[in-house]
Amino acid sequence: MTMPLIDPELLSEIVSTAADISLLISGDARVAAVMVNPGHPAFGRLDSWVGKPVADIITDESYEKLVKRLAVIGKQGSRALAVEVNHIDQALWEFPVRYSMHNIGKDRTILMMGRDMRPVAEMQQQLVMAQFALERDYETQREMDTRYRVLMEATRDAVVLVAMNSGRISDLNAAAALMLGGSRQDLVGAAIAQEFEGRRRGEFLETLSNIASADAVNPVELVARRSQRRVRVIPKLFRAAGERLMLCRIEAPDQANTPNTETNENLERLFHEGVDGMVFLDQDGVITSANDAFLKMTDSTHVTSVRGRSMGDFLARGGVDLRVLLDNARRARQLRMYATRILNEFKGEVAVEISATFLSDRPNPGFGLIIRDASRAEMLRKPGFTAGEDGMRSVMELVGSSTLKDIVTETTDVVEKMCIQTAVDLTRNNRVAAAEMLGLSRQSLYVKLRKFGLLSKDDE
Repeated sequence: MTMPLIDPELLSEIVSTAADISLLISGDARVAAVMVNPGHPAFGRLDSWVGKPVADIITDESYEKLVKRLAVIGKQGSRALAVEVNHIDQALWEFPVRYSMHNIGKDRTILMMGRDMRPVAEMQQQLVMAQFALERDYETQREMDTRYRVLMEATRDAVVLVAMNSGRISDLNAAAALMLGGSRQDLVGAAIAQEFEGRRRGEFLETLSNIASADAVNPVELVARRSQRRVRVIPKLFRAAGERLMLCRIEAPDQANTPNTETNENLERLFHEGVDGMVFLDQDGVITSANDAFLKMTDSTHVTSVRGRSMGDFLARGGVDLRVLLDNARRARQLRMYATRILNEFKGEVAVEISATFLSDRPNPGFGLIIRDASRAEMLRKPGFTAGEDGMRSVMELVGSSTLKDIVTETTDVVEKMCIQTAVDLTRNNRVAAAEMLGLSRQSLYVKLRKFGLLSKDDE
């Protein structure tokens, strides 16, 4: 169906009404006509644009986009295109408009029908400002949460937060978890009354509320169910975001909390003046502190040069020795007389015997090592491997009755067997660690264990 011809004046009215603003662009990129929607008075009068080059009424960035669109729509058979430009009016104010471009004449005349994008831009600006506000609030919340968490963990007081509407623990610090005898993960969400002997939830919360509301706060003496320790609870009520919370400060009785000053002083002097090296590690085997004896053993200048380094850096077999030490100490709580060698800063080796203890009853569990110099004892020992005397004797008996090649083969088997047996003994039958110590795969180690008859029936 063909559209009937429309009167030019009527067409002009239709165009001006259909768009917020319409421009007629001549072939030489000048404004031939401007039509503003009478129902959209925000643009004002733009008659001054007529006859001006398009470059004078839009920004430089918008002009580059418009030139590309004009080049495309000027081609024969091109369809309508869309472009978004920013107009400037005598450089006093700027407003965005989205145009649809239509080629309406053979003289390359272009009709641009535009939609005012200022409401959309304002909405986008509001959304951006709202996003910035949310991010600022989020950063502030993260900062406050970090301060709260650092304060909870840094304070020496055992602190528990209890939600009064449910009677359950909402949060606590490491000192409180140690006092109650559990981990923070297990205690968060648990009923506070169940953590003490012979207490019911309603009665217990009411008692603490009455004490917290009194003018003079008297601590409540209780027995922690998990740790079986006698403790004193000092409650304090407050509100946060409309929710009633109770802050419970837990402390040991005065008699149990009195430190043994003489013992502490003796232990401190032993640590600093003892002849054996003493080292404390975190759970990953990183050194947190060491005494002077260990510094002398490793030729280190100061404790800061070893603190923060892995203990494996000072062991002859590196990570293998460290893994055997930590795994066995963590499993059995203690490891005695582990024979290895310590490396100093100049790659020298010292034969040592290490005893390790897993310190698990602390907020941050770790390991304590006592390292004894065994170099003198090693020099006094009888040379050779006592475990392989029978094998060596059998090899010596081959001289005169076998060729040198056969004797070397037999000797190699004896040495290989002794090395494998020693690795298995050092790792306390940890096959994975023994294979890594010998540079073998686990499958190869099992083959050699079976070859030399070192596998028990259970292993088979």
